[in-house]
Amino acid sequence: MHIPPEHDEHRRFTRVPFQAAVKLRSAYGDHTARLLDISLKGVLTDQPSDWSVQIGEPLGVEISLADSDVVIHMQATLAHLEPGRAGFVCRHIDLESASHLRRLIELNLGNEAQLQRELHAMMASG
Repeated sequence: MHIPPEHDEHRRFTRVPFQAAVKLRSAYGDHTARLLDISLKGVLTDQPSDWSVQIGEPLGVEISLADSDVVIHMQATLAHLEPGRAGFVCRHIDLESASHLRRLIELNLGNEAQLQRELHAMMASG
């Protein structure tokens, strides 16, 4: 199985297991999914039913954080599909969403030095 370069890049960032509702907006319409994990460079969700998006296609990702009105918005590309799962690499995120994502990772990672290294790597690569 060929692993796209985006998938390799994603692995340089710590993946944090996190449960949240996700809306995926593609050229084929909107789909709902469940967030499985998240990093500074992407997300892994369960694969929506009637899924027709192909690897490499762009889409919008909206992650709704429970118990708040916070929604993280990002423009992403479908990077890989596995049975029942879909992985997305973040291509663009607005400043407010990036701030919420950073805080979410910080709270769940529990390692400030590692978070700082990953933020530096994210800025250097993007």
